Amino acid sequence: MSFLELNFISVIIAAIAGFAIGGVWYSVLGNAWMSAVDMSAKPDKMPVGPMLAAIIANFIMAAILSGIVTHVVNGGEWTIRSGIISGILVWVGFVITTQSVNYAFQGKKISLTIIDGGHWLLVLVVQGAILGYMGV
Repeated sequence: MSFLELNFISVIIAAIAGFAIGGVWYSVLGNAWMSAVDMSAKPDKMPVGPMLAAIIANFIMAAILSGIVTHVVNGGEWTIRSGIISGILVWVGFVITTQSVNYAFQGKKISLTIIDGGHWLLVLVVQGAILGYMGV
């Protein structure tokens, strides 16, 4: 399977879902996150650069997760379960491991690792479920 054979509708929906999860997640945990990063005040306006980076990152993440699940399934049937399991494995194997090391060396609070790590776990699980449901 090549990149051009991906189901781009499912990838776009998964990317939008991941971006939306970030909005809700940090709306609920915004004050705890600001405390964890030692930020005293919310910015006056939304930072455009980081928001664009988040949108692009979510699209790339969904596309790569779609490719990974396709290779893991290896010709088998796509399911919500296979998508969720793949999302969790990607998170455990790559996301939380690198994030934990980076934050540890930066001397960040464990609460920041938990908040940010939880966000990315939820994003990958939802993206995996959407991709598993919609197929490639």
